[in-house]
Amino acid sequence: MLACLLAVLAVLTVRERFDDPDMWWHLKTGEVIWITHTIPTTDLFSYTTNHHAWIPHEWLSQVLIYGAYRLGGYSGLMLWLCLLTAALLIAGYILCSVYSGNSKTALLGGLTIWLFGTIGFAIRPQMIGYLLLVVELLLLHLGQTRDRRWFFGLPPLFAIWINCHGSFFFGLALAGVFLFSSYFNFQSGSLVATSWDPRRRRTMTLALILSVVALFINPVGVKMILYPLNTMLDPAMGFNPVSEWQPLQFSDGRSFAFLGVLGCIFLLVIVRRTELLWRELLVLAVGVWLAASHVRMLFVFGILTAPILSRLISTSWDGYDAKRDHPLPNAAFITISTLVAFLAFPNHRNLKTQVEEHSPVKAVEFIRTQHLSGPMLNEWVFGGYLIWAAPEHPVFIDGRGDVFEWAGVVEEFGKWAQVQTNPNRLLDKYQISFCVLSRESPMIVVLRLLPGWKQVYSDNVSVVFIRSAPPSPKTQSLDSGI
Repeated sequence: MLACLLAVLAVLTVRERFDDPDMWWHLKTGEVIWITHTIPTTDLFSYTTNHHAWIPHEWLSQVLIYGAYRLGGYSGLMLWLCLLTAALLIAGYILCSVYSGNSKTALLGGLTIWLFGTIGFAIRPQMIGYLLLVVELLLLHLGQTRDRRWFFGLPPLFAIWINCHGSFFFGLALAGVFLFSSYFNFQSGSLVATSWDPRRRRTMTLALILSVVALFINPVGVKMILYPLNTMLDPAMGFNPVSEWQPLQFSDGRSFAFLGVLGCIFLLVIVRRTELLWRELLVLAVGVWLAASHVRMLFVFGILTAPILSRLISTSWDGYDAKRDHPLPNAAFITISTLVAFLAFPNHRNLKTQVEEHSPVKAVEFIRTQHLSGPMLNEWVFGGYLIWAAPEHPVFIDGRGDVFEWAGVVEEFGKWAQVQTNPNRLLDKYQISFCVLSRESPMIVVLRLLPGWKQVYSDNVSVVFIRSAPPSPKTQSLDSGI
């Protein structure tokens, strides 16, 4: 019954989250793979990267996303999101229930995952990656506390994970933390470490080795395995323009909830003298570091801390006793929950409206009817939709920040969008013929004053400018010299 309530919460949470900017290029990549039966190794969607090498390391998730679209269009995509969100919350609830031994307090763990997961619930491959992270935590716990053969579920898990999302690297590190902590045996105040028996440790070591071997079951090879590490450690990767990759700042409720959960965990340990396991402290430290480094990692923080919090408060609420259960009221709750989830599911018109409210749908129609041609400069957040809806016009930039950073486009575009350089320099360098900008872009004011540019279309979402005069020879000469 509690799991059904979490499923309803999942649907109510994501029903208005259909039009994620990155969803579209994931969808287009899935279509390319589906149709061609090959995985691209260079950028196919932009003209500014000059076909720079690019690894679609989430190819399997992208194919599944496109498969949902083929089955049901926009409704199929929304069903994909609802099912993945519900599965993630329910799997998290099961993890917390098994870990804490209390299926009632485990609900708080599920709600913790929901709260921090709201930072990233979207039609993106990360949904599959984080679901697999929950499954990994469950396998590690069962392998440690019950039958050590549960550890052998890790290799097939990683064989799938490597092809779905780059978070597999966090999964490997997490398994390493568990194995590392298994060598300690001490008690210092409320901090307790219990070493594993040698057979269990050997089984875990073998499973971890096999998991590393399983990573090579991918269509690209070692490059796909190293991709997340290279991306995170590359000093050239400037994620500052992308808000979700910025360090944690206390600008919304989730940031304060982050402090609240940490404070609650340590207060429970200090005040109630509840034991905190050495492994839990290490996992907690990893979660805090990730969330503090990148705000989007609050999602991972929620998954890692939920079972710990559930265990610490497990004695605060009586455990579940099947003899005291009430099947009929539970059945009524399940029925009502199913009905609410069904009624809350948005219809096609609602989904279409969401797209029109956030993406340049009408601007694309205008571009086609007016037969605009030549290089296009687009708003960053519009890039994904333009890749999907107007593939005949290669984009200037989109949500794939890695490939554009490597090609030097992020820095150029950032300076242009913030008017930190002569606007004509970038426009003339790439021979831009027309621009598709957000209604909120400050560059709209600049282009209206810029000689040789004319606004030809505007709506509540986007504005289109066309070049009305040829590029300045002076600017072209300056760029050639540079």
